[in-house]
Amino acid sequence: MKQILAASRPFSWVNTAYPFAAAYLMATGGRLDATLVVGTLFFLVPYNLLMYGINDVFDYESDLRNPRKGGIEGGLVERSQARVVHRRILVACAVSVLPFLVWLLVVGSLAANLTLLLVVFLVVAYSAPRLRFKERPVLDSATSAMHFVGPALYALMLVGADLGARTVWPVLVAFVLWGMASHAFGAVQDVRADREAGIGSVATVLGAHPTVVASTAAYVVAAAALLAVPWPGWLAAVLPLPYAVNAASFWSVRDDDCERANRGWRRFLWLNLVTGFLVTMLLIAVARS
Repeated sequence: MKQILAASRPFSWVNTAYPFAAAYLMATGGRLDATLVVGTLFFLVPYNLLMYGINDVFDYESDLRNPRKGGIEGGLVERSQARVVHRRILVACAVSVLPFLVWLLVVGSLAANLTLLLVVFLVVAYSAPRLRFKERPVLDSATSAMHFVGPALYALMLVGADLGARTVWPVLVAFVLWGMASHAFGAVQDVRADREAGIGSVATVLGAHPTVVASTAAYVVAAAALLAVPWPGWLAAVLPLPYAVNAASFWSVRDDDCERANRGWRRFLWLNLVTGFLVTMLLIAVARS
């Protein structure tokens, strides 16, 4: 259980459950029901176990070469235990995900169900053999972004929200840009490890420095997109800027010293918690306005 728990990255659980719950509550005017509870629980634990568990299993060889694995950034087991533990992780993924998935498909509309299935497919396709979206530059960042935007989009589809509303589309656009920028920046620290393992990514193709530049720019564009949200929502435009500053602080990084970008990635993980608090305060202000 400890190894399965580690594979699910508990530190990051909130990053997927929060978008679903926040989107559902804002779109319904604060409705509390079974669908909110079940959906939030699904995106809190089983979804993360599926996403990160599959990644740990099929990225094991490259993770062995990666010094940052073995803590909050990913579980890592001894080679002698790997086969047994990996089998248990995959079984745990299926056992935990399927009951929630069936329940949500029963209560959802066709559009919502297709969205949910697409989101789950992208989670699997990112790391699973043959598909391996994570090894397809640009698609890797787009898929990773949908891992976090997907729960929010699914919640909006589930309640029949108008995606074209000024309170919705700029947020989704900014969220996708934020997600792509974050994935790309996170890949910088692994450039050498990924190349040694024969794994492609947006960072291995572009190189460490150009990827940092692209990530910084994407964060800035995400901030600009949020200016389209009506008051007081456009105050959210400030929130991507600390991420841009964090990424830009590694402007001088190159492939040979890419590992030092790990400091920025760890800062990113904590920055998410601060940003989450500020988003919560802003959503409360929007709901009361």
